[in-house]
Amino acid sequence: MTKIIVTQELDLFPDQVERLNGLGEVKIYNDVAKTSQAWLGRCKGFDVICTGKFGLTQMVYNLENVFLSLPFVGIGWLDLNKLRERNIKVAYAPGCNKDAVSEWIVAMILNLARNLPKFTNVKKLPAHVLPDRTTGLTGKTVCILGAGNIGTRVGKICDALGANVVFFKKGDDLSQKTKAADFIVNCLSENPTTIGLLDKEFFSSLKNGSFFISVTSQKLYNTKALISLVGKNIAGAAIDVGDMPQSGDTGYPFYKRLLKNKLILATPHIAFNTDVTARVANDTMIDNIEAYLNGKPTNLLQ
Repeated sequence: MTKIIVTQELDLFPDQVERLNGLGEVKIYNDVAKTSQAWLGRCKGFDVICTGKFGLTQMVYNLENVFLSLPFVGIGWLDLNKLRERNIKVAYAPGCNKDAVSEWIVAMILNLARNLPKFTNVKKLPAHVLPDRTTGLTGKTVCILGAGNIGTRVGKICDALGANVVFFKKGDDLSQKTKAADFIVNCLSENPTTIGLLDKEFFSSLKNGSFFISVTSQKLYNTKALISLVGKNIAGAAIDVGDMPQSGDTGYPFYKRLLKNKLILATPHIAFNTDVTARVANDTMIDNIEAYLNGKPTNLLQ
């Protein structure tokens, strides 16, 4: 019988637990392992591993002859050659987070543009003086870097709000696409062509008063340049720190660096975290296991 391990709390719904139990001998942990080594110990002896990023990012190449079914999207950091050497097959859940992350992006666009954090629950403003005028989205240009599941949905929402939406895609001239943009939304996936793409020159060339929003790995952009230029030509930024090993880790060094600039709205990898994502991601994870066991694997990293 196939032995299946869920290494941590994955917000499984009761029907999803029932589906897993119908596929083999299942062990489910409802906490996160204290160390990556402990995570590896949990995986020992299992054929199919369902897991979040903690432990996986540090210990994945210590596994061998297993099938990983991952309830998330960001897998660009995995080395396919090393996986093949260890006979590790990986399936993931493309598009599972598009609803939640696109909502986060649009919320952050509005928070930045309208300066809502400053004016929410405000107790005292100068008498007879109008508050600072903020930026409306209607008629503004939103340049979305990447036209995948998330970027496409963000584009539809921004279009509905009256913005002029343009997309940067592979092969486009980045500076030409972004030079007139009021909002730049980074939805690019991590791969050899995107790592380091958003360099100091890119951030320096952005339109004065523009805003930068990102939900991808910090490997894609020059973090030092971004942080130093927010408050100069860049009016503000919003970052969901998507490459931290464990969601919610407010001690993560890059997250703490972002907090030092008050014009940056930073969240500790929570953009994806809704009930909708849990439902879609875990359903896809289980679908992938069923397909693999039936000899017709889907959503494989290749």
